[in-house]
Formats: sequence, structure tokens, C-alpha cells
Amino acid sequence: MGINYSRLHNLSARELISALMRDGFILDRQAGAHQHYLRPDGRRVTVSFHRPGETFETKTLKAMIEVQAGWTEEDLRRLKLMK
Repeated sequence: MGINYSRLHNLSARELISALMRDGFILDRQAGAHQHYLRPDGRRVTVSFHRPGETFETKTLKAMIEVQAGWTEEDLRRLKLMK
């Protein structure tokens, strides 16, 4: 079963970045509105936003959470992004 993104529809860039850092990602570099986070195990996540309070579309969230960060629903609960 996949992640229920309806429970994450109000996730802001600030909240996502905070969760990435709690999970061991560090800011590797920034190019304009794109921040590139890297984890020692090689995973990379690119967060693109213009305002820290900006929320993401479901398709964008899925790419960052599942494809790039490799997080599961259990990880999202551990990182306190969903209950």
C-alpha cells in the first residue's frame, strides 16, 4: 500500500526541509530556488520553492518523498510528518 498523500497536502517547504535534516540530510548546494540535500548513504533530494511556507503539489511531494528520499509511510510517522 502506498502513502496517503491527502494527509500531507499542507506540507510546507520549511517542514519538509526540517524533516530532511532530522533524517540526516545536509544542504549540499543551492542554485536559485533549488536546494540540493545529500545524505551520507548517497540519497539526494532537490527541494524547489520560492517561499518557505509554500506547499507542494502531490506529484512533486511523491517525487521528493518516495523517489528521491526513499521514505515510506513509517518514515513519515517517525519524522512526525503524519500521524
